[in-house]
Amino acid sequence: MIETTKAIVLNTIKYGDTSLITTCYTQKSGVKTYMLRGVLKAKKAKIKSAYFQPLMQLNLTANHNNKGNLNSIRDLEVSNFYNAIYTDIKKQTIALFLAEILYYSIREEEQNSTLFQYLESSFLWLDAHDNISNFHLLFLLNLTKYLGFYPETGNVENSYFDLLEGRFTKHHNYNTVTGDNLVQFKKLLGINFDVIHQVNFNAENRQAVLSILVQYYELHLEGFKKPKSLEILKSVFS
Repeated sequence: MIETTKAIVLNTIKYGDTSLITTCYTQKSGVKTYMLRGVLKAKKAKIKSAYFQPLMQLNLTANHNNKGNLNSIRDLEVSNFYNAIYTDIKKQTIALFLAEILYYSIREEEQNSTLFQYLESSFLWLDAHDNISNFHLLFLLNLTKYLGFYPETGNVENSYFDLLEGRFTKHHNYNTVTGDNLVQFKKLLGINFDVIHQVNFNAENRQAVLSILVQYYELHLEGFKKPKSLEILKSVFS
């Protein structure tokens, strides 16, 4: 089936000497993986390898096959140009990290317009703003709304947060967050990106909250892998 859709690049790997395999999250059909034959040697071709950087936003026309099969791209263009994500080291590191997170988190080959809109608008916000040191933390927390495990906030005054149950509790176990880490984690609840710069995390707080969020994902998503870029992210924001 030939389909034209917006898409966000999640992962790209080299295949042989001249080709790439890229995985994108599409607006109309969810996760799709494409074989880009000869793209590394065709200097004058319209489809260029530069289009497949992490989180690149594209309009593409593709031949979408049955689920699980490699697809092919007929035509594409950049839908939203970034001004800073690929030139600013902090934004570039965040983009690499979040692309990995999304690659390991989203598996559905079906339309989810609200999730796509969240991704699209979030990355445009990241590109356009300067105070972004806490962006990835709030992005990860709010992404759980679309993945189905956003924290229950009914008993937010309780002393523990149970990562496995996704709720605040009075009871401690090996999956609970407590103390200052819990205080820092709560700062992200119920806010949006426009006030994220007002959250007063120091480097230690930021690392602690990031570790909590990654563990939260590991507990709730089958097959989720800790991103290889996690250590790079921690180093850049330490």
